[in-house]
Amino acid sequence: MSTDWLLPRSVSRRLTLTCSVALAGCVVAPPSVVHMPAPVPYAAPAPAAAPMYFYPERSQDAAQQDRDRYECYRWAVGQSGFDPGMTPVSVPVHAAPPPVRRDGADVAAGAVTGAVVGAVASSGHHSASGAVIGAIFGAALGAIAQESRAQAAEQAQAAIEQRNQAARQAAMAPLDGFRRAMSACMAGRGYRVG
Repeated sequence: MSTDWLLPRSVSRRLTLTCSVALAGCVVAPPSVVHMPAPVPYAAPAPAAAPMYFYPERSQDAAQQDRDRYECYRWAVGQSGFDPGMTPVSVPVHAAPPPVRRDGADVAAGAVTGAVVGAVASSGHHSASGAVIGAIFGAALGAIAQESRAQAAEQAQAAIEQRNQAARQAAMAPLDGFRRAMSACMAGRGYRVG
């Protein structure tokens, strides 16, 4: 078997070293971990619900209106299991992740790393062109890494907003049940709900 196609040992070592250095330059640090703080035990007050107004449609006097309002309030509390006068409505707040950065730092770092690796990996006569090619590839890899981190941060931010929205809806659900029961009771007693 002929071995004419094999490279001389010195060229083979240089090629192995060049490939190792080039591949090491292509390695991108793993995305920085977005440290999301644990949910804060603090619970912010829920947004205030709009007041309920009841307009008498059967000429009820003030005493009758007060009695109807009181009885319907007690009935609505019993139906909904929620007393807005006694139960504070609060919403757990989850802290937002740090803002998304697209400042080009990763692109610049990738370009510098690629230029150094390209200059070292190329032969002495072609180190300038190797540096340029390495800088181009390094900048491209840096841009990809930066965009990947930015998209991960945006997804984390969207997930936190969805959790906050779900928490707000869950906190307001008992109040909504009370309001529906109160409105039904007052409408049944001859009041227009506004």
